[in-house]
Amino acid sequence: MNFVALVGTNASYSFNRQLLAYMQRQFAKEAQITIVEISNLPLFSEDKVLPDIVKQLQNKIDQADGVIIATPEYDHSIPAALKSAIEWLSWEIHPLRERPVMIVGTSLGIQGTSRAQQHLRQILDSPGVGAFVMPGDEMLLGFAQNAFDARGDLKTSDNISFLRQCFTDFLNFVSKIPKKEPSKMEDTKKNAIQWESAVYDVIVLGFGAAGATAARFAADAGAKVLIVDSAPDGHEGGNTRYAGQVVLTAYDFKKMKAYFKRLFGPIAIEEDTLDTYVNGLVNMRDYFKKYLGVKNPISYNKVHRDPDYQAFANGLSPEYPEYAGADTVDLTTVHDGYFDASLWKNLRKQVTDRTKEIDVWLESPALHLISDPDNQTVEGVQMQRKGQTVNVRARNGVVMAMGGFENNRDDIQNFIGVPKLKVIGTLYNKGDGIRMAQEVGAKLWHMKSFEGYGFDTGLVFDNPDEERGKFILSPWPELSHGSIFVAADDGGRYLREDEDGRHGHAYEHGSWKSPTVYEHPHLIFDQAQFDKIQAQKELPYPNLFKLLIKADSLDELADKIHADHTILANTVAAFNQFAENGEDAAFHRDPASMQAFSQTGPYYAAPLATAMLNTQGGAKRNSRAEVLNGSDQPIPHLYSAGEFGGINANQYNGGGNLAECLIFGKIAGENAAAVKGDQVIESRAAANTANLGSNDLSDEETLDQYETAANQYLGVSEDGIGGQVVVRVTYMDNKIAKVEVLKESESEDVGHQAVLQLPDKMVEQNTYDVDAVSGASASSRAIKSAVENALDKIQHANTV
Repeated sequence: MNFVALVGTNASYSFNRQLLAYMQRQFAKEAQITIVEISNLPLFSEDKVLPDIVKQLQNKIDQADGVIIATPEYDHSIPAALKSAIEWLSWEIHPLRERPVMIVGTSLGIQGTSRAQQHLRQILDSPGVGAFVMPGDEMLLGFAQNAFDARGDLKTSDNISFLRQCFTDFLNFVSKIPKKEPSKMEDTKKNAIQWESAVYDVIVLGFGAAGATAARFAADAGAKVLIVDSAPDGHEGGNTRYAGQVVLTAYDFKKMKAYFKRLFGPIAIEEDTLDTYVNGLVNMRDYFKKYLGVKNPISYNKVHRDPDYQAFANGLSPEYPEYAGADTVDLTTVHDGYFDASLWKNLRKQVTDRTKEIDVWLESPALHLISDPDNQTVEGVQMQRKGQTVNVRARNGVVMAMGGFENNRDDIQNFIGVPKLKVIGTLYNKGDGIRMAQEVGAKLWHMKSFEGYGFDTGLVFDNPDEERGKFILSPWPELSHGSIFVAADDGGRYLREDEDGRHGHAYEHGSWKSPTVYEHPHLIFDQAQFDKIQAQKELPYPNLFKLLIKADSLDELADKIHADHTILANTVAAFNQFAENGEDAAFHRDPASMQAFSQTGPYYAAPLATAMLNTQGGAKRNSRAEVLNGSDQPIPHLYSAGEFGGINANQYNGGGNLAECLIFGKIAGENAAAVKGDQVIESRAAANTANLGSNDLSDEETLDQYETAANQYLGVSEDGIGGQVVVRVTYMDNKIAKVEVLKESESEDVGHQAVLQLPDKMVEQNTYDVDAVSGASASSRAIKSAVENALDKIQHANTV
């Protein structure tokens, strides 16, 4: 059977939404449940024309065997948003009339929405609505905050058993009611949607490595492609632009498959999907040569096996050397460099070189997938574009390459089950794909998996002034060697500070797990350790001293960091004992790294947060990159690639996500471009002709728009992480008098430091060739290259 499930609230986080998601998973064998949000419906008004989004909801209900409504309880009644939705559905159209309806609800209190459900029954029974509401069963789930586990499943057997009984009764109830004919407000379901005149063969959602790859291969297969991304111009690229640019590579299929079997451990992955991934890893160097134009891809194993080369890269190839098959693991880069967006710039250029085949719309977030209610074929995408909500058709397929949900705190708490994580990648991955996939019945997987990076097993400093956490790459032993430890919320230690963390994972009883995430952990140290840190010439994190909390005693420090006095004091005492005994009996830290705390203050604390590199969870895909529904069947014309539903789960080897973007991006693009037997045919209804623009990247800005006075010269570089960098250099008396950066889209934190600091250095030293800003080598090179370009023009002018 096919049911539509309405989330009866417009709240961004709802236990009722969670209840429906659980039902969708739990009863997947008995019925396909499509979860539909009402948050996008406008407030009901008889003065308005029936909105298209309401017509779409009508079509979904018309094609369903029944409706499930999950309602919260506000002021002893249903939410206003749900009442408004029912008013839309009982005004000019009446899809709920004689439609079987099941009511469920959960609330924070003991009564479990009992009053709201009673009120909802009265509303659904009223003239104009006329629904057939299942009598008898009342799923009143109280104390919702304690009812679900970290995976979103119901905890107690009583609740599970009763919900199954209610659902079984609903199946029987539906079977006894004759199938209702669709309501006749619209002549056809096709004409209910107002499509834009622009039509594409393939629409790709997301412009990172996976999206760029899918788009170029779809274009090469003959498709006209549209890429849409929520990020503004110069900030596209997703997590790829911030990644290390290393791509996991292998040379032996059997060994690499065995290695991944050990990495995934108990997490089951379909054999053909894993085989497709591993086969891509084995052929990665050929991929670089054939598709990325890299004549001589760099092998980490052959060039940088020296453990002293780059501390951050130590242990990445392989990251788990003790596992069988690890000796085949390698990393590949497009050149000899890291964290410089080199791979991303190559992939971006693959798109910009195909402007006739690929349009790119930036600042154009996708809102909903549009699917045929009869056969669930995905026909297009609803998105925001230039201040308008528009529906764009895709003839052959849609590729979801939207990344994860790192910047959605509700999703972090709901799916991963932790209080917070500090993002160190893109700020534009907000989990939109999760909601959109759920709306069309997609199955989710790997929702709890995430990767981190940073000191002390994936930590960063928690600076409220920084939207993105500062990713510390260089070694900083003073944070884990000496009279210093990491404390949880209560003041107790919870990890081994000198752990050689593996993408934020720490060793735990036979495997490597993400350590417990706390709300406000701190780095605790004494005056002697403070003096060591202060003695450093250059701190890897220059703002450290601005964050420090100082106290004359441990009790005072506990008060200031909201820790337990006794626990913090006992932790320091135990630490001192371990240091004196030469054995860390709690976490087995190297005793040589432990120095006893001073018995007298002052003491210091620095706020920390667990770093979030990326999430892995999203819609489940198969070896053909097809998105699967709750029954593990492909949703027609829907594909995915990259970190949105990534294959990597449990333990992770660096470079695996970028490899997946390339491997499944290619597969998704080619399969989405293929003409299907059920190809979407354009409606004969009149189409909108809004001015949406064509390609945000096709029209390169010229230097003519920038003004220059006497002795001023413009320089340009295409080497920036965010694209073009333009500078204006004032050159007088054979000296650089001024350097102005007129255009740049470097990363908002580290990269921007190069924009702020380098111009003054160049003026002071009278050369473009100054030292790069630490951690911003790519941005530094771009600015230096642009200034060099301007100075070349000066030299040319003087020789003519």
